[in-house]
Amino acid sequence: MITFVSRRRLLKLSSFMSLGSVLPAGRAVAQERPNIVFILADDLGYADLSIFGRDDYETPHLDKLARQGIRFTQAYANSAVCSATRTALITGRYQNRLRVGLEEPIAGNAKGSPVLGLPPDHPTLPSLLRGTGYNTTLVGKWHLGYPPHFGPLKSGYDHFFGIVGGAVDYFTHKDGAPNGDLGLYDDLIPVERHGYLTNLLADRAVATIEPYARSKHPFLLSLHFTAPHWPWEGPADEDESKRIRSLWDLDGGSQKTYGEMVRSLDDSIGRVLAALDEGGLTNNTIVVFTSDNGGERFSKTWPFTGMKEELLEGGLRVPVIVRWPGRIAADTVSEQPIISMDWLPTLLEAAGTAPDPAFPPDGESVLPALLSQAKPHSRSFFWHYKANDQDAHRSANWKYLRIAGNEFLFDVVTDPRERANLKDRYPDVFLRLKEEVAAWKKTMLPTDPQSYSAGWTGHNLADHYSSQSEQ
Repeated sequence: MITFVSRRRLLKLSSFMSLGSVLPAGRAVAQERPNIVFILADDLGYADLSIFGRDDYETPHLDKLARQGIRFTQAYANSAVCSATRTALITGRYQNRLRVGLEEPIAGNAKGSPVLGLPPDHPTLPSLLRGTGYNTTLVGKWHLGYPPHFGPLKSGYDHFFGIVGGAVDYFTHKDGAPNGDLGLYDDLIPVERHGYLTNLLADRAVATIEPYARSKHPFLLSLHFTAPHWPWEGPADEDESKRIRSLWDLDGGSQKTYGEMVRSLDDSIGRVLAALDEGGLTNNTIVVFTSDNGGERFSKTWPFTGMKEELLEGGLRVPVIVRWPGRIAADTVSEQPIISMDWLPTLLEAAGTAPDPAFPPDGESVLPALLSQAKPHSRSFFWHYKANDQDAHRSANWKYLRIAGNEFLFDVVTDPRERANLKDRYPDVFLRLKEEVAAWKKTMLPTDPQSYSAGWTGHNLADHYSSQSEQ
């Protein structure tokens, strides 16, 4: 299948993509389209890279990537947990439009469910790119529904190597559930491999790039690591793997172990970037690096408060780095607010195609921001999270937040730690944002009383002594 575009759209694209001569209307685009490597970390905090502020370890490969491209300081995840964000990322739409997006996250009891997964007929970033001639591969974490009803190969990927659920042990590659199965799949066939999972995913990514370098077809490589998601195991912690009885791992981990996990992630990404260099692909490859949500208990989220599973900034702000040599200016920092669902329209536009008009994205293309062709402009984002009864709405610099029955208004630009509650000082702004988030919720699926939602309380973490769970 080849996507056809209008002459007007070709003229627009050619201004920043060096597309060559514009073809007559109705003809396919003849050009060297960019390869795309989309690298997603799992539960990485905003300041967990040294270039974003971590000071107890270094991440040299990702720091170098940032200096070669652009990094965003006001980037958001679509949710404070993984499955919901991944739904928005792959569809370009608010996750609340889909039943699967109400799961926070998809839990083990969803195995075998014909409902709790990404519908195979929904257009996705890989399916839309594949329709224009891209080869597509997912290496790493899927977590958008279990086979046989759902899976990467049903939603646009040609190949898959990784885990279909939310987490596995880094050494046994099993999920630990009584009825669990092998966590690693190769094109949805269960397989056994030996080694530390972060390294195994990098191995497969490098092995995927090598034949792509010999091909004349553009490709999308989605590299979705499980690191630094629990269990808390570094590359030398196989004994810890034998000790723990639950992947949730509430009695394990340390800052040292967490640093080892992130450094291993950084080293693995360095290997993947080196494979692009060796294959002569770097100059025509867009590399995106980000996280699926804010950080967890060992993360650094400074200057924000809150964490994964909370709609405070620490649960939503994520690091974003993008490199595209010759298109994106090196060592650039952008304050443009962006969100996970922006990547579908952005990368489709960079590839010279567009979303399915029957499923218009809620995100917007941020390609002009990547290419320094537009000044930062205000955005409006909405969130709902079931646990602890949370709503949030960012409009320009303002943010409305409701959590555990309490309401707040913050200026998150001047007060990123969300300390000064301005709802009484600016009652008109507070009421407007509150009404807007209520109106937005009416356009989305209602909260499902049966949906799963994970949230922190004082039962789990000592610094959450006053929070109440709605579960």
